[in-house]
Amino acid sequence: MNTTVISSLLPVVLLIAAGYLAGKRGWIGGKSVKDLSNLIFMLLAPALLFRSMSTVHVEQLSLRPVAAYFLAAGLIFAATMLWRGFNRTAAVLALANTYSNTVMIGIALVGLAYGPDGMVVLLTLISLHSLVLLTSATVVLELAVAHENAARSGAGRQDRKAMLRTVGRALRNAIIHPVPLPIIAGLLFAQTGWTLPVAIDTPINLLGQAFSPVALAMVGVTLALTPVGQHWRGALVQALFKNVVHPLLTLGLGWAMGLRGLPLAVMVVAAALPIGANVFLFSQRYKVAEELVTASVVVSTVLALVTLSGVMALVGYL
Repeated sequence: MNTTVISSLLPVVLLIAAGYLAGKRGWIGGKSVKDLSNLIFMLLAPALLFRSMSTVHVEQLSLRPVAAYFLAAGLIFAATMLWRGFNRTAAVLALANTYSNTVMIGIALVGLAYGPDGMVVLLTLISLHSLVLLTSATVVLELAVAHENAARSGAGRQDRKAMLRTVGRALRNAIIHPVPLPIIAGLLFAQTGWTLPVAIDTPINLLGQAFSPVALAMVGVTLALTPVGQHWRGALVQALFKNVVHPLLTLGLGWAMGLRGLPLAVMVVAAALPIGANVFLFSQRYKVAEELVTASVVVSTVLALVTLSGVMALVGYL
């Protein structure tokens, strides 16, 4: 089991290390990080998300196992917002506490450990993972931005119509956005029963395949260019919430909901996966907690070599 965990996590660590080397050697400078972030966020991520959702049929999904995962994530997200206050920083850190690296690490790990039956359960989660968590986080972030802008302009108390306009703007910005929009578009396309022509599907697939390695390498570049050392305590707290609290809460809720065996095991392992690179991209886009999130992704990934082994051993007894 430990060999399985290490073989799945090692590519992630090496990709971050490659980016770190590029940053340290000056192959990629600080001025290029923003452009690279835009490339990932505006082009590679939408391609991956659209294609992932373009074959999902809602009626074929078994939603009960993933309910425990999302319920645990929702509770942790809400608790983080209550603790840190309603602002962009709190929303990004709440996403870091709940968003798993289900694609880059999860697919390889679950496929090796639990076989095809486990993959069916995981892919059900993956088909909804970004749709639920990233769309919800985007709505919260856009509302937080509107709230902060209103506070800065002195419009602390708004009338009902002004507040409704603010909420409407936030919801519109949350949908017309490079993350939720391709998810929704892909899901709607899937319901038509059509398939993408090969000439269109191939470049979309190639762009989507570039997302994970480029995003993880960019984490390493940013790590090399920012003083992350001073954030190690905060990063460790974030990593412990994601790697330990999330899976334990998922386990408790799933057990209470009557889940047992393989579906529960896969959901708990998915919750124990380290922080996904999308959180780093959100911190870049909204310009909050960038150094802390960078450190948290790295610490969470390295810590997962230990915590995932423990979690997988625990669920082996279920």
